[in-house]
This record gives sequence, structure tokens and C-alpha cells, in this order.
Amino acid sequence: MQYNEILRKLQSLTDPKAVEDMVRFGINPKNTYGVSIPNLRMIAKEVGRNHLLAKQLWSSGIHEAYILACMVDNPAMVTEKQMDNWVKDFDSWDVCDQCCSNLFDKTEFAHQKAVEWSKRNEEFVKRGGFVLMAALSVHDKKAKDEEFLKFLPTIKKESTDDRNFVKKAVNWALRQIGKRNIKLNKEAVKTAKEIQRIDSKSAKWIASDALRELTSDGVQKRLR
Repeated sequence: MQYNEILRKLQSLTDPKAVEDMVRFGINPKNTYGVSIPNLRMIAKEVGRNHLLAKQLWSSGIHEAYILACMVDNPAMVTEKQMDNWVKDFDSWDVCDQCCSNLFDKTEFAHQKAVEWSKRNEEFVKRGGFVLMAALSVHDKKAKDEEFLKFLPTIKKESTDDRNFVKKAVNWALRQIGKRNIKLNKEAVKTAKEIQRIDSKSAKWIASDALRELTSDGVQKRLR
């Protein structure tokens, strides 16, 4: 399936009702067709891995084409420059999350970009940094604990950002790190308790929500 054919396919799946629903969930309706993720996955399966096609799809500026690009790109061929260019185009939490957890977390630059982007000010670039931390905690089975411990000071420092899409990603990163193993759980709980003492509404929410999960019987039992 080639570029023009895919764009026609996406247009044929347009669902105005779905676009309305997406707006309610805080998704940018600009250049959006309302194509569901299962439909995008089906197209991606048909297409297979295709780096050049992924770059073409991304350049279209269409919401669903962004997500599809992340599903079909080859992580081994993704450059640091491409990641920095694409992250600047993030205009919605779903594009950010799909891209970081389907593609960017599988690149050799993932750990580096997680730290780099989490210190940036642009809302979805910053979110991308923390989503990468969360995705790596789940997907990067070979990474050593030290790789995740180095994320914790940044999580603490940025916990006062009260923008909804940022604070939720900070919380997500902290919880996923703390669910990786018992050692990281102890360190994440310790960090959450430090965050809880910060005089910030956002920090207190991030900490209490993370502590509730990380100290729960279910998580503790699974880790032990």
C-alpha cells in the first residue's frame, strides 16, 4: 500500500462523531479524520515496516498519518535528528504517546531523549520525555536499574508543572519505574515521599496517586 493509497484509505474511514469525541478527551481536532486505533493497526499490519513511507506520512501533517507513521517506521533507521524534528510536531497527547511508546522507545537514543525532552518547556515535548521514561520502564527489559534511577531527580524537579498533560506523564513515569522491580519500587516510593513534601498542588497529586499504587498490596505482592 503506497502513500496516496493510504491517504485515500484514511479519508474513507473519516468519522466526524469520533472527532467530536476526541475533542472531549483533549485531542486536537485539526487535520483529524477520527480513524480508530484498531483501524490504524490493521493498515500498519498490511503495510509492514517502511521507513521512507513513515517519513512521507509524517510530512502530511494529518493526525492519523502521524500515528500510522510511528507504527510502520523502523526504529533501527530512526535518527536523532528525525526524533527532534518529529517531537516538535506533537500537538496532541495521543500522537505523543503513540509515537513514544510504539517507536521512539525502541531507538538507541531513547534514554538520552527521555532526559533531554523532560527538561524542555513545550508541553508535548516535555510530556514526550516522561512518556519515554514510562515506556522504557515497561519495554526495555535489558536496561540496568541505574538507567531508571537517573530519571528520578528529573521527575522530582518537574513535579511542580501543573499542566495536565505534563503532570499526568510525570506521574505515569514514576509509577512505571516503581513497578519494574523491588529495588526501583523502594527508590520510587522514596522519591514520591519527597515530592509529597513540595508546596505544590501538582506535586502533591503526583505523589499521592503514585504512592497509592506503588505501596498497594497487589504491586508489593507481584514484585516480591
